[in-house]
Amino acid sequence: MLRQQVGRKLVSKRFFSGLKDSDRIFQNVYSKYGEDLKSSQQRGDWYKTKEIILKGHEWLINELKASGLRGRGGAGFPSGLKYSFMPPNPNREPQYLVVNADEGEPGTCKDREIIRKEPHKLVEGCLLAGRAMNATAAYIYIRGEFYNEAVALQTAINEAYKAGLLGKNACGSGYDFDVYIHRGMGAYICGEETALIESIEGKAGKPRLKPPFPAGVGLFGRPTTVTNVETVAVTPTIFRRSGAWFASFGRDRNQGTKLFCISGHVNEPCTVEESMSIPLKELLEKHCGGIKGGWDNLLGVVPGGSSVPIMPKHVCEDVLMDFDALKDVGSGLGTAAVIVLNKQTDIIRAIQRFSAFYKHESCGQCTPCREGTTYLQRMMDRFVTGQAKEKEIDLIYELSKEIEGHTICALGDAAAWPVQGLIKSFRPEMVERIKQYEAKLGESVSYGGWTSKGKVLDGKVVSNPIPHDAHHH
Repeated sequence: MLRQQVGRKLVSKRFFSGLKDSDRIFQNVYSKYGEDLKSSQQRGDWYKTKEIILKGHEWLINELKASGLRGRGGAGFPSGLKYSFMPPNPNREPQYLVVNADEGEPGTCKDREIIRKEPHKLVEGCLLAGRAMNATAAYIYIRGEFYNEAVALQTAINEAYKAGLLGKNACGSGYDFDVYIHRGMGAYICGEETALIESIEGKAGKPRLKPPFPAGVGLFGRPTTVTNVETVAVTPTIFRRSGAWFASFGRDRNQGTKLFCISGHVNEPCTVEESMSIPLKELLEKHCGGIKGGWDNLLGVVPGGSSVPIMPKHVCEDVLMDFDALKDVGSGLGTAAVIVLNKQTDIIRAIQRFSAFYKHESCGQCTPCREGTTYLQRMMDRFVTGQAKEKEIDLIYELSKEIEGHTICALGDAAAWPVQGLIKSFRPEMVERIKQYEAKLGESVSYGGWTSKGKVLDGKVVSNPIPHDAHHH
């Protein structure tokens, strides 16, 4: 089979295109069928689950390793390896699987679709992934805003308990396993695994310093593995159809199928399951009816939720949608939330909106992130109108580099990358905005947005830089 060489154009796209309907794991993404237990069983859920459980955790882990499944929550860590870090647990002491359903990443809406339309895949996935890592219970941490989803999921869990598929002697296998739901309270930071654990324990959701890692000391001080909804929901199908089947999609190290949620300036925004390594252009043309205004009207694409740098149009022409290909072009797959921006977009305003989000969601534990996100937002506010010096573009880039990599969790990196992507790909637009503003003002702006008459605030020159009512906003 032809494989893509790094830095070379794809030899033949046909190997990585489209998924057949029979190979889609999530058959019910568009609500064609019911989501109750009976409908799910007709689609193949809970089929011979007992036999899979009885094969034992080593067989399960080896099958996951063979499948090449990588974490679907953004980081892309190999799942089989991650699950194998959990201790063997012969005495059945408490060990936990924690499922991260705190889907707060702007642009992402895949886990929500799974919980709404395919809740039994997630519940069965908890049981089988839990068996693979010798866990005794699963906690599903679901985002606070997902009220309807939490109800649907609890209904599915109740059905499974009633049918004897969960609880004591789950599926008649002699294995005891419980599944609990914990509802969050709308904090984006709780999507970070250790902050999520803190939140379930009833503390403030602030990330812990590692080590110790959750696999050693996690929830309630017990060994824990935190994993994404989609990663858990695909495991039963992998065990049924074999790891080799799952590994047959996509390129090496980027195998399997993936849910892509495509939003923004496309004719038909959608959530669709596709093969990994599908070309971005094909994904957009095949499932979304193309870009609004045609392909030539494309400005850029954010390929993985707001935390990854934007890709300009010339990169989007032949990039593949997988972890390594996107990393090679200076972006990342992240959560595979494709945000499409066409040429009618104010790109600086779009990135400023991201900066405001990260400033609002920083937990304030690490100084570089707490202070840095505040400065990023203030400077981006000025770049939107152009009230800045050209040298401040370099200044904000330096600032983003000071945040990146100097924090406990990755929120600092997530705040820095969109700004870095903007400067890397759209610097001329920023310079042009500054020149337009200077022409309108009739003089050049000093550092910090100062002019000879005072400071520019909200587009007006104010002699006193702090307005009297500023504290009441």
